[in-house]
Amino acid sequence: MDSRRYAFEGAEPSIDDEAAVSRDAVLVGDVEVASGASVWPGVVLRGDIGPVRIGSHTHVGDNATIHASRLADRVMVGHGAVLNEATVEDNALVGFNATVNTDATVGRGSVVAAGTVIPDEYDIPPESFVRGVPAEITPLEETTIDPEAIFEDFSSGDYTNLAQRHGDLFE
Repeated sequence: MDSRRYAFEGAEPSIDDEAAVSRDAVLVGDVEVASGASVWPGVVLRGDIGPVRIGSHTHVGDNATIHASRLADRVMVGHGAVLNEATVEDNALVGFNATVNTDATVGRGSVVAAGTVIPDEYDIPPESFVRGVPAEITPLEETTIDPEAIFEDFSSGDYTNLAQRHGDLFE
């Protein structure tokens, strides 16, 4: 185990061979990173009081902190985001420096704007746009936001290929 991978009470991080995890990310305890996922420099994945699950083709941006949380498949987490004991469902995006607090759920296909703070125990319905401090929810159909276009730009193979192009930055 390398110096940035730490066991906790017998649980060790598990990284799929097809995932890209930066050498500068810290993984602690019960952490699983699935195939096609990328975890960028400065990220902390801490699975001590609960597991951390990073789904397939999910990307966690630089300096994000994920504590005892579950990110489903094809999720984007922006740089500097903080998730604490939270759940993010499939195809959702959590913007730069957003905070998702304890027992909050970001519904499938939702977009959380940069800097948003989602309070404890909030349930964001699927396909919502969330912004503000504290978070305000708007159905995506009432906005001009196209989440599929966002994912095509950032969560498609292009973003995965970016991790591969960095070579030595990733294991």
